[in-house]
Amino acid sequence: MAENDAARGTTETLGESLKQLADRIIAGHRLTREEAIALTQIEGQDSILLLCEAADAVRQACCGNTVDLCSIINVKSGNCSENCGFCSQSVHHPGTDSPVYGLKPRDEILAQAKAAESAGASRFCLVSQGRGPKYSSPKSKEFEEILATVRQIIEETNVKPCCALGEVTPEQAKALAEAGVTRYNHNLESSENFYPEIVTTHTWGDRVATIKNLKAAGIQACSGGIIGMGESWEDRIDLALAARELEVESVPLNLLNPRSDTPLGNLPKLDPYEALKAIAIFRLILPEQIIRYAGGRESVMGELQHLGLKAGINAMLIGHYLTTLGQPPDQDRAMLEELGLQGNEAPVPKGKTDD
Repeated sequence: MAENDAARGTTETLGESLKQLADRIIAGHRLTREEAIALTQIEGQDSILLLCEAADAVRQACCGNTVDLCSIINVKSGNCSENCGFCSQSVHHPGTDSPVYGLKPRDEILAQAKAAESAGASRFCLVSQGRGPKYSSPKSKEFEEILATVRQIIEETNVKPCCALGEVTPEQAKALAEAGVTRYNHNLESSENFYPEIVTTHTWGDRVATIKNLKAAGIQACSGGIIGMGESWEDRIDLALAARELEVESVPLNLLNPRSDTPLGNLPKLDPYEALKAIAIFRLILPEQIIRYAGGRESVMGELQHLGLKAGINAMLIGHYLTTLGQPPDQDRAMLEELGLQGNEAPVPKGKTDD
C-alpha cells in the first residue's frame, strides 16, 4: 500500500510539474536543449501519457483544434542516385516492392489532386526521387513540366499544391513561388551529428541550404525527419531545435517502417509509447509549428494512432505514402471526429502568412 501511495504521489508531482511547464511554454517560454533532454528521462506508459497531456494543452492553446490534412503523390519513382539508408527507391539498395517509373503524365497527377481534394485534403504534394532540380540543366524539361502541373492544379482544384523535389537553387525556388507553390517539403531527416550514419551521397548542410533558399523565396518550409533509425534522444532533440532555429513552419514526423533490402531494413519497429514521447517533446519544443503524422503511423502506432493526436500532432498525411499504403481517408476523418478535431488547414506560426 505504501509503495502504491508513493507511486501515486510521484505521478501527481510529475503531472503538476508538466502542467506548469506547459503553462510557461504557452506564455512564451522556449525550451532549452537541457530542459528538452531532461524530458527524455520520463519513462513508463502512465508518465508518458502525462507528458502527452502537457503537449496536448500546448497544441490546443497555440494551434487550436484544426488538423492540417495533406495528401502526396510519387510523381517519379525509383533509381534514385542518393543512398538514404531508410529508402527503397535508392539505386544503391533498391527494394523489391518499390516501383520504377519516370515523371507521371500531367493528367494522371491532376486526377489524383482532384481525388485528394474529394478525400478532404487541403494540400497535395508532388514528390520526386533524386537529389533535386539543382543538379539539372537550368531549363530542365521535367522541372518546367512540374511548374505547369502546379499551375493547372491551382486552376482546376481548391487544394494547394506543394512540392518535394529535392535540392533547389534560389532561382528555382523563386520559379516555384511564382508558379504558386506556397510550401515545400525537404526533410532534415535527423540531427546533423547522426546524418552521416544514414546518408553519405549528400550532407545535412545541403539540406539546410535548400531550406534557406525556399524561405528566401517566400515558400514555407515543411521539414522534419524520421524517428526510429537508431538515433539517440539527443539527436531527436537536436532535430527539433534545428527546425526551430530555421523557423520551419511544418514538421513531418515519420516513424520508421523498415523496408526490406535497405540498410535499415532489419531495425526493430519503434515502440508506440516511445513514438508518443518523441511527438510530445517535439510539440513542447515547437509550440506553434504544424507537427504532422507522416509515414509509418499506421504500422507503428496501430490501434494507438489516436493517442498521437492527443500528444501534440495537428496535421496528418492522408491516403497512401511513397512506397507503402496508408489507411482509407474516411477512417482518418472518423478518428478526427471522435476526438473533436476538424480537418482543414492548420495555422502557421505567428508572424507568418499562408499566402
